[in-house]
Formats: sequence, C-alpha cells, structure tokens
Amino acid sequence: MEPVTVGIIGIVALLASLGMGVSIGLAFILVSFATVLLLMGFDPALSFLGQTMYHSIASPNWCSIPLFILMGAFAAVAGFGKAIYDGLYKLTRRWPGSLAVATCFGSALFGAISGSSLANTAIFGKLVLPEMDRYKYDRSFAAACVASAGTFANMIPPSINFVIFALFTEQSIARLFAAGVIPGIFTALVYAASIFVRVRRNPHLAPEAEIHEKLSFREKMECYKKMMPIGIVILVTFGGIYGGIFSPTEAAAAGCLITLIVGWFQGSIRKIGDLREPLRESANTTAMLFIINVGALFFSRFFALTDIPTELAMLVQGWDVPRWVILFGILVVYFLLGMIMVEIGIYALTLPIFMPIIISLGYDPIWFGVVVLKLSEIAAITPPVGLNVYMAKAVAGKNVSLEEIFRGIWPFCLCDIIVLIVLILFPQLSLWLPDLLMGN
Repeated sequence: MEPVTVGIIGIVALLASLGMGVSIGLAFILVSFATVLLLMGFDPALSFLGQTMYHSIASPNWCSIPLFILMGAFAAVAGFGKAIYDGLYKLTRRWPGSLAVATCFGSALFGAISGSSLANTAIFGKLVLPEMDRYKYDRSFAAACVASAGTFANMIPPSINFVIFALFTEQSIARLFAAGVIPGIFTALVYAASIFVRVRRNPHLAPEAEIHEKLSFREKMECYKKMMPIGIVILVTFGGIYGGIFSPTEAAAAGCLITLIVGWFQGSIRKIGDLREPLRESANTTAMLFIINVGALFFSRFFALTDIPTELAMLVQGWDVPRWVILFGILVVYFLLGMIMVEIGIYALTLPIFMPIIISLGYDPIWFGVVVLKLSEIAAITPPVGLNVYMAKAVAGKNVSLEEIFRGIWPFCLCDIIVLIVLILFPQLSLWLPDLLMGN
C-alpha cells in the first residue's frame, strides 16, 4: 500500500477514534502502531514505538515540562498567587472593575511561573470569585473574567505549550519564550482596557464601592514588596536563560529551588507534608502529558514516513494564490480543531502537515508558534471543550451556570481576536524581543 494512502487512513482512523471517545493518548498510539504496521511490519513497528517512547522523554527539553509544572505547584502552595492579587488590587482599586483588572494582571504575572492555564484559573478563581461575589459583581462577568485571564499562562513563559511546540518543530524554547512576552502583556492590557470600558458603560457588572483616596508611597512599597518573591523567581529563571547561565531545563530546576527557598522564608513551606500535595499534583499532570506526548510524537513520526507533508508543501507552492489566503485557511483549521481537541493533539495532527508549508511560504516558525498559541488561548474558552470555562465552573460551584459563563466569555474572545489580528499584521511584536536577546 502506498505511504500516502496509509497516511490518509491513519488520519481518518484517528478522527474516528477521538469521535468515539477513545482517550487522546491511547488513540494516537493505537492508530500510529496500526498504520506503521501496514507500512513496515510488526517488528519494525514495535521497535519504532519503543524508540519513540524513549526519545519522547530522554530529550532534555522534555525534562523542563515536569519541572515547570512543579515550580508552579510550589508557587501556589507558597501563596504567590494571593500575594500578587492582593498587591495588584490595592494598586488598581480606584479603577472601575478593579477586582477584574487585578485578576487580569495578576494572572499574567502568576503565569510567568505556573505555565498552566488551568492552574491559573483554579488559583485565581478561589481567590477572587468570593471577593467579586461580596462586591455584587455580575456572576457571569466575574467567572468569565477568571476563565479568560487564566489563558495568559498559555502565552507568557514558561508556557508548557511552547515547550511542546518546540519538541514537535525543533525550534528554540528560549526564542519561543521570549516571543511570548510582549503578546502576553499586550493581551492583558487589552483585557484591562476592555473591562474599564465595559464597567464604565455598565456599572452593574462591577458595582463595588468607589475608593477615592490615593495610596501613600509607603503603601505602594508594601504592595511591591508583596510581589517581590515572584520577581525573584522570574529574574533567576529567565535572567539565567537569556544571560547564558542556564538551559531552559536548568532554569526550571533553579526556579523550583528558589520557589522552595522563598516559601520557606515566608513560612508557608516548613514541613515535608507541605510538599506532598504539589508533588502529587505535578506527578499526575506529568504522567498524563507523558502518555499524550508519546502517542502524539509517535503519530507525528509515522506521518513523516507517509510523505504527505512534503507532497502538500510542494502542492501549495504551485498554487497561484496570495500566501495570506493559505495562512488564513491554516488558522481556520487550528481554530476549529481547538474547539474539540487539546493542544498537544492538535500539534501532533497538524504540525507535520503545516510546518513545511509555513516555512515554504516564507513565514517565521517562531512567529507562527505565537499565533498558534494565541489560537489555543481562544480555544481554551470557547465551546464545546473550553477547559478553562469548566475549571471556572468547578471553582464557582452553584453560584453560576456553565451557560452563563460561556455567555460572559464572548467580549473576552473578541479581545483575543483583536490581539490575534494585530499579531498577524505586525509579526515584529513577537519577533523583536527574541531578536534583541538572542540575535537573528
């Protein structure tokens, strides 16, 4: 059987498996093994699977993922999220919708050590939803704000999705991390501006008592002092990477250590028992990602054997259409897949096909990674999957329905679409910082 034909069969079988409810990691492994079996026979297929399992975790880049997950878990136990939120709320308390604005900036800042949008959503949901309820915030608006702001961890380094993207495309993790900084900050600013305008026009969304007095210099310093621990962690990890001291994996390990030390000095981490839950949580998340990663990488390598990516790249090069039309079609595919699949599955299914096309059209792969990550942020809050929305609902409990949260999501989705358009029109927003720090 021709490799291209086997590749098409593999794609159809994978989509059918996912449609029948087979777990994504198992679906990738079974379909890939069966199709490699058709191409190469049983023994080569078994050897191919074993090699993939080894290389999927033997890579130093893969080692950074559980360490960044652990760093975020330690930071949560150490109370970094609460410290950030308390400090930012005091600094923004005179603004309309100050709790929501503090949630946006706080989630962006905490995303710099968590790397997980679901963790961001859970932590800030527990912190801010009771406060928003106390001040009679519209519950749909409040929960939607928490779910949407949680997505910032997808873009702001150390984004786990950037690491996974790098594993599939062989791009620099350090460049991807740097490329996500300005788009992440820009998204937080657009969210804050949107909240400001919406609350000005509809005060019932955030009817908190107005506070007119300004913070004194001493009070401002106290706010900054509260946020200093996260600044130390960010300085050590990312300063180490771009200062040439650490690799991303070494930076993640150093970040874990610094977070533990800061937590100990603050008194939030003093006993071995304080580490039990973050270690268990990190182990569970890593195990889940490992299974998915093995399957996804296996599928990606099988797909490379089919010659479909090469054939498609050559076909697209022969089309007499503007390259932006092809790019638009690719982004639509990512948007639609994001509504029904998790990011790592999308990467495994699409990157072997689309990456050669993107490169052949002359687009920068780092910029493309940022655009894809922005689409994954949108996918995290749009139905039917919308994992961040489900996490916000789990935290909010019976106070708000799932339908109400999805209703409140759309203004934030509009903000993300505006940011996406800006990133597409102005690629230097993504590329300027990595070029500055690491050269062209």
